[in-house]
Amino acid sequence: VQLQASGGGLVQAGGSLRLSCAAFGRTFWNFVMGWFRKVSGKEREFVAAVNWGGDVTYYADSVKGRFTISGDNAKNTVYLQMNSLNAEDTAVYYCAAKPRSTVYANPDSYHYWGQGTQVTVSS
Repeated sequence: VQLQASGGGLVQAGGSLRLSCAAFGRTFWNFVMGWFRKVSGKEREFVAAVNWGGDVTYYADSVKGRFTISGDNAKNTVYLQMNSLNAEDTAVYYCAAKPRSTVYANPDSYHYWGQGTQVTVSS
């Protein structure tokens, strides 16, 4: 089972990026797919999650209204559309997956992780 994150880069404040997380090795239907981010010296921070199959989404307060998580079942891929980016969004972003659960913000509860993709927002 493998998750492959992509789409990071350098963007100016106020700009947008779309991250992708492609899943290989199994279908993630009925799984929770999450996005987390980490800044050096800080703990991993929950960003967003979706109960794939139920289309229930969860967001951290810091990104609510700016970020949107969605999934494409046919492509086995989850996306994180990030708008109105600011310098505080600069981090390495990781996607993760676990069987369907109501617990979505705890990174330790996730079974599968992708490699990180760097997002840098210049002010």
